[in-house]
Amino acid sequence: MAQEPHLVLCVDDELIGLKVRKILLERAGYRVLTAPDGSAGLELFSNQPVEAVVLDYSMPGMNGGEVASRMRKAKPHIPILLLSAYIGLPPEVLSTVDMYMTKGEGPPVLLQKLSSLLQPLSNA
Repeated sequence: MAQEPHLVLCVDDELIGLKVRKILLERAGYRVLTAPDGSAGLELFSNQPVEAVVLDYSMPGMNGGEVASRMRKAKPHIPILLLSAYIGLPPEVLSTVDMYMTKGEGPPVLLQKLSSLLQPLSNA
């Protein structure tokens, strides 16, 4: 029996980057929900059967660290991949996520990291 594609939530205030990421992930076989900010992301995260999150760090209102912290409290088992244009982020932010990458690392790295985060779920 074919397995249902993983549902991934992407949260980013950069709408062009968000759209490109959605297309990339859908072409790779994922189902994708998008949110333009932290509060919309948290609402989707709470109401949808999300299996992984790709989260931007630098957003107005609520940064990715705060969003990740709230997501961790709500559903601690859901893997979070934090994206940032910044090279170094505070340890307290990195401790709330499963993986971190810079936006400059590109699509192949994003797909590889996301796949490795979802691997335990595929084997379950």
